Amino acid sequence: MANASEFGKVAVLLGGKSAEREVSLNSGKAVLEALVRSGINAEAFDPQERSVTELVNYDRAFIVLHGRGGEDGQIQGTLEWLNLPYTGTGVQGSAIGMDKVKTKQVWQGSDLPTAPYRIISQESDLAEVVANLGLPLIIKPVHEGSSVGMSKVEKAEDLAAAIAKATEHDAVVMAEKWITGREFTISFLNGQPLPVIRLQPPADVAFYDYDAKYKRNDVQYGIPCGLSEDEEKQLQTLCLRAFQAVGASGWGRIDAMQDEHGHFWLLEVNTVPGMTSHSLVPKAAQAVGYSFDELCVAILEQTLTAVAH
Repeated sequence: MANASEFGKVAVLLGGKSAEREVSLNSGKAVLEALVRSGINAEAFDPQERSVTELVNYDRAFIVLHGRGGEDGQIQGTLEWLNLPYTGTGVQGSAIGMDKVKTKQVWQGSDLPTAPYRIISQESDLAEVVANLGLPLIIKPVHEGSSVGMSKVEKAEDLAAAIAKATEHDAVVMAEKWITGREFTISFLNGQPLPVIRLQPPADVAFYDYDAKYKRNDVQYGIPCGLSEDEEKQLQTLCLRAFQAVGASGWGRIDAMQDEHGHFWLLEVNTVPGMTSHSLVPKAAQAVGYSFDELCVAILEQTLTAVAH
């Protein structure tokens, strides 16, 4: 482990102006406290409240900005311009990862399994969408994270309302074929997969939504995940390929499903995952012996290695 003094002065980037601001503030506070406990000279830096030009006063940045502005390549581009090392994925990988459609296009082009989808709007031929993708569907804003604005649609007549809800958050909306089965999440540290976690929201929740992610305490997290050893290795290998395909690096997370026939399907990539008490990367890292503080330092250590993003 690196000596704390090697890091110099660290900006923990948190808050921002996306729909995930509240989660980012919570994640950032937890990361900041962990770094300080580890003897690192770290300070909170909220780009909504301070000019990013002030980042020249720091030696490196730990990015805990979720959503647009923080996870889509914008802050990464600013940090590149300032020649400031930062945690996680670079500009291009961040931009692709934040765009659910571009992510799917990259995966499809890489022959990786991801559910069929359509970009839709109120003007779309919804009957044709249903005929092609079937029901249920999941409706998603293309450029949001944390399940913001998402809806499960089981009846064709509910599609318009679901599109309207998603459009409140994003001008681009997608409909994706609903996959029935088990949901898993695969975290990455130093570019390598951690143990798979099975997500089991309570029965009254249609999917692992915002409330399940951040507010409820009755979601079950399965470690071990219930897959056979071979299946877990297969899923980790698949997700590592998917992580690398979009240009993600360092740390992050991929969500996936296993359908009723045992096939795996990639859902999306998260290049700046949550770091709160409910969060999944800390749970996966803990399973291989990392305390929360050790995990935060390990992520920050990636900035000491000169990696071209």
